[in-house]
Amino acid sequence: MTIDDSLTWRKLFSFFLPLGVAASLVTISHVIINGTLAQAANPETVIASYAIALSFLTITERPSSLLRQTCSALVRDRISFKALTYVTKVFLAFVMLVGFLIVYTPVGHGIFKYLFGVDSSLLSSVIDVYQILMFVSIFSVIRNIYQGVIISHNRTKWLTIGMIFRLAVMYALSLYFVISDNITSGRVGAIIFLSGMIIEAAVSYWEGNNIARNMPLKQIDHEVESKADVFSFYKPLLLSSFVAMFIGPMINIMLGKTTGILLSISAFAVASSLMQLMLSFFTYIHQIVLNFYNINAPLVKRFALSIGFIPFALLVSVAYTPLGPWVLEHMMNVNGQLLNESLLTLRAFALYTLVMPWLDYGNGLILLRGQTKAMFRSQTANAVCTIIFLVILILISPGWNGMVGALSQSFGLLAELAIVWIVIRRTNKEPLLEQRQQTQKEHL
Repeated sequence: MTIDDSLTWRKLFSFFLPLGVAASLVTISHVIINGTLAQAANPETVIASYAIALSFLTITERPSSLLRQTCSALVRDRISFKALTYVTKVFLAFVMLVGFLIVYTPVGHGIFKYLFGVDSSLLSSVIDVYQILMFVSIFSVIRNIYQGVIISHNRTKWLTIGMIFRLAVMYALSLYFVISDNITSGRVGAIIFLSGMIIEAAVSYWEGNNIARNMPLKQIDHEVESKADVFSFYKPLLLSSFVAMFIGPMINIMLGKTTGILLSISAFAVASSLMQLMLSFFTYIHQIVLNFYNINAPLVKRFALSIGFIPFALLVSVAYTPLGPWVLEHMMNVNGQLLNESLLTLRAFALYTLVMPWLDYGNGLILLRGQTKAMFRSQTANAVCTIIFLVILILISPGWNGMVGALSQSFGLLAELAIVWIVIRRTNKEPLLEQRQQTQKEHL
């Protein structure tokens, strides 16, 4: 492989930093919404109706976010972009069909009552919230496919710009509802979320569409030409997302069998949110691999090594020092026994933060080679291993409470990484890499 000396550390950082900032800013949007709903006269009911409806939306959001990676990996000309948009329309039509069934038929009441365990008194409120949230999927898909174009053309600052505009609109709406004292239901949170997504999608479309129109009609040696090419790449990702969907609920079910049920679930939720906050900045390593590995693989490897251990170092500096209790008490308002259990659970997430950056790096190589079927196998290994460890730890030490979930999820992630790297080692001489090298070099 010929190395392009024009690729520098500065170029990699200028590409990566806006992605990391945008990913970190996402957490603020949830803070804005929850803070607004907390001002309601009956905040528990209002927040619960929004949170439950949002939890169902996340089921469709993961497959939607995978369209961003698909676009970054496959789209290099207008023909491949047209093929991607066709697959996107099919996916979106299915998601909207599900949404209308939930909102306008008894299907929704059945799902939320029997699968989510929602009380009958809350069902109507949850459905009302989802009636607005379902439209988030439309603008989320628009955002993701055009962000994929933006990322593959090294315009990553536009992701940060879009997120800043999104947060500004959400905060302005939040102030309006608080000042007007008009926070009467979870629909307020849905309106704020939908408005922010519309703005972010508009910014992504404005920049991404300008790029797409200037792409060549057909790039020489680029193999993706039809919707079948896109679907064969995207289908395993879609299946893997459905497998991953069961991990979270399974953890919560098994935490219900620990010694302190409510304490376990609460501690796991607190520790998980804090861990994800520290990890969020580093969730785009796969995009570095997708866009630059075939240009200068040694530099990409060194870059990954330079940032890959930072999430682990951050978690250790919080979980194993006096900083941890201070953060939990003063920044997250956690006290008493919940603080102690959350701290122990956070420590158990150390392995997770150590593994995740390298899994993201490995997934970048898998996406680059178009071997997405391997991601279905690796995600299945994650789910199976997580369940096995949940059962073992519950039987051996149910008194570990939230730590049971953190350790099981961490070992599940380790199993996923093992499968990914086995595939990478076995196919290290994949011809597809060599075929794409010159194409990406000319593109950049």
